[in-house]
Amino acid sequence: MKLLRLALTIIFLGLYSFSFSQTRAELERRKAQLNKDIEMINSSLQKTSTDKKVTLKELNALKAQIRLREEKIKTINSEVRLLDVEINQNVNNIRSLQNQLDQLKKDYAAMIRFAQKNQGAYSKLMYVFAAQDFNQAYKRLKYLQQFSEYRIKQAKYIDETQNALKGKVNSLNKNKNEKSNLLVDQQKEKKVLDQAEDKQSKVVKSLTSQERKLRQDLSQKQRAAAQLDRAIRAAIEREIALAKKKAEEEARAAAAKARAEGKEAPATTSTSRTSVLAATPEAAKLSAGFVSNRGKLPWPVANGVITESYGTQKIGNITKDNNGWTIRTNTSASVRAVFEGTVSRIVEIAGKNVVMIRHGEFFTIYQNLKSISVSAGQKVTTKQTIGTVGSDEDGVSEIHFELWKGMETQNPGSWLAN
Repeated sequence: MKLLRLALTIIFLGLYSFSFSQTRAELERRKAQLNKDIEMINSSLQKTSTDKKVTLKELNALKAQIRLREEKIKTINSEVRLLDVEINQNVNNIRSLQNQLDQLKKDYAAMIRFAQKNQGAYSKLMYVFAAQDFNQAYKRLKYLQQFSEYRIKQAKYIDETQNALKGKVNSLNKNKNEKSNLLVDQQKEKKVLDQAEDKQSKVVKSLTSQERKLRQDLSQKQRAAAQLDRAIRAAIEREIALAKKKAEEEARAAAAKARAEGKEAPATTSTSRTSVLAATPEAAKLSAGFVSNRGKLPWPVANGVITESYGTQKIGNITKDNNGWTIRTNTSASVRAVFEGTVSRIVEIAGKNVVMIRHGEFFTIYQNLKSISVSAGQKVTTKQTIGTVGSDEDGVSEIHFELWKGMETQNPGSWLAN
């Protein structure tokens, strides 16, 4: 029973370490991605900071940098907490293994003393022949065999326990070194974060002092956003009208066929203006697939950092509304469809190319494309390249992405993969 309990303990320790390594690996991957994003935003920030004139793009880049560093610090804290749990567990495991090793050695020593003590009194052969009958002699012989096998097993488990103990001690030392390195990294990130927050305060103060100029810049952006909003709504209205016309034609055709066959015409169901977008089996399937992938849709670019989030943004005393995400990415990065669908419209708004893709009753919008590799009416697949992102005069590459359900905007954060 002791040997079985020991074997189960060693197996459990192995499985426990494996589960921890999986979680640690996920955190390490997330931290590596954050480092990559921070490096990209830092490079972009250097471009927007070359001019002495403070700009909104510099402020947005600083906000993104701060958010990424805060997330990295949280990731480091999660790693430290995991290591603390693992360190405590390893300490307990070492104590448990040491106690078991001491007990195994004590039991083994007792067996050796017993064997030495009784070796001179009579030999194994005499012990067997001294039996009263053949049955007892056989049992004594089996006992001697089992006693010998048990001694061998005890020696084997002592060796295995010593190796397990040594492994846990090494793991503990490794955990302590990793924790020490993480704490150093954490302090470094906090210092850089403080510097970034201080710089952000200065930029906000500078922009606020130039409120008139800031309002002009934001007003220009809002006009472009309003123009995009009108174009999107007009395109969706057109899609609704076409879908409604098609549904009505199909209903009339079904009714005419029923009358010709002497049957009762199928009942027509009333649908809302936007739900008619999913009236056909193909559109309904696309809509259902889009919904089932909520939170798992790929980003419109392979690598990128959000510089403007969905909703109302506040800069000093000025507020700005955003119907989607503005994502900063690499120069000439490929822009891809986040889900299968049909290219509904391609337009140019405020000098920027815009692609609109329909996914049943959902629409995705991709603004600021330098080149476009699809055409209106073309069917696209998930992650298919639809063009490349454009850059401004400072070399900053950003794509504006929006997601609509019918006539209502959606927060991309609820739909795209985290």
